[in-house]
Amino acid sequence: MKFLITGLNHRTAPVEVRERLAFNETRLIQALDDLKRRPGLLEGMILSTCNRVEIAITTDEETNAEDAIEQFLAETQQVSREWVSQYLYHHQGPEAIRHLFRVASSLDSMVVGEPQILGQLKSAYNAAKTQGALSGFLEAVLSKAFNVAKRVRSETDIGQSAVSVSYAAVEMAKEIFGSLSDRRVLLVGAGKMSELSARHLKRSGVGRVYVTNRTRERALEMARVFDGAVIDYDKFVSSLPEMDIVIASSGAPHYILQKDQMRKVIEARKNRPMFLIDIAVPRNIDPAVNQLDNVFLYDIDDLQRVVDQNVKGRMQVAEQAEEIIREEVERMMLRLRAREVAPMIVSLQEQLEQVRLSEIERVRGKLGSLTPQQEDAIEALTRGIVNKIAHGPITELRKQAANPDGAHFANVIRRVFRLGASH
Repeated sequence: MKFLITGLNHRTAPVEVRERLAFNETRLIQALDDLKRRPGLLEGMILSTCNRVEIAITTDEETNAEDAIEQFLAETQQVSREWVSQYLYHHQGPEAIRHLFRVASSLDSMVVGEPQILGQLKSAYNAAKTQGALSGFLEAVLSKAFNVAKRVRSETDIGQSAVSVSYAAVEMAKEIFGSLSDRRVLLVGAGKMSELSARHLKRSGVGRVYVTNRTRERALEMARVFDGAVIDYDKFVSSLPEMDIVIASSGAPHYILQKDQMRKVIEARKNRPMFLIDIAVPRNIDPAVNQLDNVFLYDIDDLQRVVDQNVKGRMQVAEQAEEIIREEVERMMLRLRAREVAPMIVSLQEQLEQVRLSEIERVRGKLGSLTPQQEDAIEALTRGIVNKIAHGPITELRKQAANPDGAHFANVIRRVFRLGASH
């Protein structure tokens, strides 16, 4: 049996290629049905995200796995094989197991340590399982990958620090306020970055989200996303004393909040702290606002510096995670080697038993009539001889299965006793 992972990701293919080869939910089900019907393919799973498309398969020994999967991808996505192959990577055997463990543990992600990939991999597993495309080896490797990812998360700090600007803003807010429950957030402008920051804040428990924008329709649209409320753009400054967090991302070419305005706001708040996030370019908030007590202003460069520092920290932690991956791949390979020798041992025992029976049959005519006791004696004698012959090779096979050279020893035994290829 062969195990292969073929795919492309953010490092090997630009976004327009990844989009062209991605599988939506409907096409994924159809593709899995097609995959499992392909000659020689035993199991299959398709992982499709915005940053990667990967197909994991097991095949019989005779099948050219790389050829089969490239052909499948080209036909399914209606592209030429020559065009798609230039973006693909292939991992086989132990390297495929290692790759799968790294993907599950978010070591192969664009943002190392991001948590989404594990959920996406579990969804891919469930889809393949539902379609009957998983049944044995691949299913076992995927289950192990989930356990490895859990170990990496629990034994390292790989997912603890913010590595996106929007998430860094949330972490800053927590440092200032502690709990974010019941805090009020105002989005000034309805851009994508402010929406991402607000989503993180909402997940962190903020109480109410308000939106203001020069175009009221866009403000209403954003407010619906967060079950929030709209504030008229020409009145938002007067609402600031009621807000704890302000995310500014309007397209205004000048400062929309000045130091004197914020001095009045903080006085009206009786000096309760306020967190201002200016992620607009050009900036929306006068940097002099930072001179006021209890006003914490961060622009996009401030947040990026936090992100850069955290990314460095994650890369150091990733080295610990890579060591865990190495250990787990080694353990998995040892278990697989031990499992591989089981059918070989059965084959050896069956072959020796067949030799024993055929030799008894060959000399039976020369023995004449035998009593039941004599029959039992011959049976015991020949079985004992066979067991003694088999004992040494079988014991050593089981012992060597746990060693790196186990495969070499198994091949020697296979040749010596002329056993068929392992399954």
